[in-house]
Amino acid sequence: MGKITDRIKEGKILVSDGAWGTFLHEKGLKAGQCPELWNIEHAEEVCDIAKSYIDAGADMVETNSFGGSSIKLSHYGLADRAFELNHAAAENSRKAAGNKFVLGSIGPTGKILMMGDISHEEVYESFKEQAIALENGGVDAIIIETFTDVDEARLAIRAAKQNTTREVICTMTFEKTVDGEYRSMMGISPSEMVHELVPEGVDIIGTNCGNGIERMIEIVKEIRSCNAEIPVLVHANAGMPTLHEGKTVFPESPEQTAGFVKAIIEAGVNIVGGCCGTTPEHIRQIALVVATV
Repeated sequence: MGKITDRIKEGKILVSDGAWGTFLHEKGLKAGQCPELWNIEHAEEVCDIAKSYIDAGADMVETNSFGGSSIKLSHYGLADRAFELNHAAAENSRKAAGNKFVLGSIGPTGKILMMGDISHEEVYESFKEQAIALENGGVDAIIIETFTDVDEARLAIRAAKQNTTREVICTMTFEKTVDGEYRSMMGISPSEMVHELVPEGVDIIGTNCGNGIERMIEIVKEIRSCNAEIPVLVHANAGMPTLHEGKTVFPESPEQTAGFVKAIIEAGVNIVGGCCGTTPEHIRQIALVVATV
C-alpha cells in the first residue's frame, strides 16, 4: 500500500475520517465509561464506526485509542491493559479499513509536565507502550493529536519514531485569541509548533479540534508561511460549538463544511477530515469536493 507521504508526493489530496467520541456515545457509551474498553467489549460497534467513514470515501481511518496511554487508562483502573486495548483498537480499524490507511491515535496524558506531577520518562514510556501496541495491531501511521504542549508532543513523537517503523503525524489544537492570533492552551502558535516539532522528524504536521474548517484555513496559511514542504493534515470540528437545551451542538452541516474544502486546499492542506461533531456525511461531502480538485 505504500506510505501516506508517498501518496501526497504524487499530488493526491487525501480524505481522513470524522468524529469518534460523538459516534461512540450514540452507540451507547455512557459518560464516565472508558471508550478504549469498547475495543474488546464492543468490537463490532467500533469496527462499524471505522467502516462507516471508509464507506463515506475516507482514505484513512483512526483507531479508538485516543485515551489509550497507561497514564490516562489509570483513571479507570485499566493501566495494566494498555497494550491489549491499543492492540485491539488497531485490529478493529484495520479490519474495517481494508486497503485504506489506518492511523493509530495517541492523545495527551492530561498531565502538565511543567507542574512536575509526572516525569518526562514516565510520559515517554507510556507513549512508547501505546505506539508499539498500535504498530503491532496493524496501523500504517501514528497520529499524535489534540496536543497543546510542545514538550509533551515531542515526547510522543520520539516514542513513536524511536520504537516503531511507522510514519508519524502530529497535530496541535489552537484557539483564536482576542488579538486574532492562534495559540494553544499552553500559548504555542502554529509557527512555533512547526519550528519545534519538524526537527523531531515528524512526517506530517497539522491541527485538529478547537476550530471549524473556516478558521483552519488561517492556521494552514500560518504553517505554510514557515514551511512550504511538510505535508499538512487538518481535522476540523463541524463549526464552533453552541449550547442547545443543555447539550453541546456543532452546528455546521456537511454541505457548509464542504464549502470551505477548496479554500483549505488552496491554503496548502494535503489531508482533510473531521473532528468533533462531524459525521460520515460530512466526510462524504468533503470527499466529493476533493474528487473534483
